[in-house]
Amino acid sequence: MRFAHETLPQRVVFAPHEAARAIGDEVARLGAARIMVVAAPSSAPLTDALTDGLPVAHVHDEVVMHVPVEVAERAREAAEKCSADALVSIGGGSATGLAKAVALTTGLPIVAVPTTYAGSEATNVWGLTRGTTKTTGVDARVLPRAVVYDASLMLTLPAELAVASGLNALAHGIDAMWGPRADAIDRVLAGEAIRGLGQGLPEVKADLGRLEGAEQTLYGAYLAAVAFASAGSGLHHKICHVLGGMFDLPHAQTHAVVLPHVLALNAANAPEAERRIAEAFGSPSAIEGLAALRARVDAPSALKDYGMPEDGIAEAVEPILAAAPANNPTPVTPDNLTALLRAAWEGDVPR
Repeated sequence: MRFAHETLPQRVVFAPHEAARAIGDEVARLGAARIMVVAAPSSAPLTDALTDGLPVAHVHDEVVMHVPVEVAERAREAAEKCSADALVSIGGGSATGLAKAVALTTGLPIVAVPTTYAGSEATNVWGLTRGTTKTTGVDARVLPRAVVYDASLMLTLPAELAVASGLNALAHGIDAMWGPRADAIDRVLAGEAIRGLGQGLPEVKADLGRLEGAEQTLYGAYLAAVAFASAGSGLHHKICHVLGGMFDLPHAQTHAVVLPHVLALNAANAPEAERRIAEAFGSPSAIEGLAALRARVDAPSALKDYGMPEDGIAEAVEPILAAAPANNPTPVTPDNLTALLRAAWEGDVPR
């Protein structure tokens, strides 16, 4: 029990069916008078409903997956042009990520309103992509000052996206078990996150319109992200960031596919984490627990289904090796990494 744990300062509001009121309250707390809203065009009707009555100076809707540098620069210019004094992001991880990119250079406070289970809103991690290379970092300026969670906003998610997004959140919890700075507090938070997601995601899959399933999944997603922010980015996220930037793969689906393979690689050499994950799933083993959950929700299974070329397996090995944490429970080698990527590309069942 020798460690230093830091809990990030953030206000979190769970407000089912009351997002608009809660956003207004949080903007008022900031004393903001000129808001730049960051939201994709597909979210326009929701954005209008949630920001009615706010002092909106500009709605920025150029939201692109993996946040290309040039997209981030245009958003920063827009924030300066409209003299924004705060940001409100509405949407999934891409919208949150773009708001973070603006905050990274401007210091503007963010009120994040997630509409998926991405979890980025609860971390101080930013990501930018230049060409085919995605770079991530940690900076206190990008942590949203407040998060408004309204589970009713999740009820219109397409089933496939809801499942992939929830499994992306689960990846935060599992990676937090052995992240480079993982400590005892992180593992407790991650265990409860896995339990919540393991309970909520099947309910979401069975009935997309049921608020209780969405609430439980959102609760688990938040805890997983908090644990991940403290523990740091483990092997799973390093793999997914390299693959996502290199091949422009869909973020949530990539995480959903890769997760069981990283768990299979690390489980034998991380017995305490493996036991905690298994207990959270209520399963004899972590691998069996994750496999059972994936079967119940019909999880994505193969990277080739999302556009990764077969020759990308060899191409990705060196960048991932360069990014892999030195203290990963199982030493990462060219051979076992190639085997992992091959299995994830093919959609093989990990053992």
